[in-house]
Amino acid sequence: MSDSQPTKPESVDEERRDFIHIAAIATTAAGAGLVAYPLIDQMNAAGDTKAASSLEIDISKVEVGGELRVLIGGKPFFIRHRTAAEITAADDVDISLLPDPESDTDRLRPLPSNDFNPAILVTSGTCTHLGCVPVGPSQGLVGDFGGWYCPCHGSHYDTSGRIRKGPAPTNLPIPNYEYVTPSVIKISL
Repeated sequence: MSDSQPTKPESVDEERRDFIHIAAIATTAAGAGLVAYPLIDQMNAAGDTKAASSLEIDISKVEVGGELRVLIGGKPFFIRHRTAAEITAADDVDISLLPDPESDTDRLRPLPSNDFNPAILVTSGTCTHLGCVPVGPSQGLVGDFGGWYCPCHGSHYDTSGRIRKGPAPTNLPIPNYEYVTPSVIKISL
């Protein structure tokens, strides 16, 4: 016969076990976050790329009736200093008759004072039909409505960059831009 006594089963401290599980999971999650952050952050655009995706332009140098064409990130944009006649022509349009109804004022951005400068129109320089670059008043070629004309497929835009005739389905888009000062705008992609 054996003198040994039966061993008592060990008791399990459930609170301690739960704490260890929670601490292990939290540590694993934090470690995964520390590893994932640099991997995800490296997918953001570099500083030079961000700088190339915006441009500040002094619009006071664009003559009345003139146009400045700029490339930002490889995309063309038009900055037009419209004449009083061009502004009047844009305002006098019955927008209910347009394929893509939009008033001239809707296509402008406010100055820092929250007023509008109707003389300056900023649009994308890409035709909304197939992405060609329209010609305009600055090239001496205007569409039937005094604005831009896309020679590729015959779309005509008015002095507000609104589609008036041809296969383009929508107006020339207004880019993301803001007035930094009354004479400087910043266009961002």
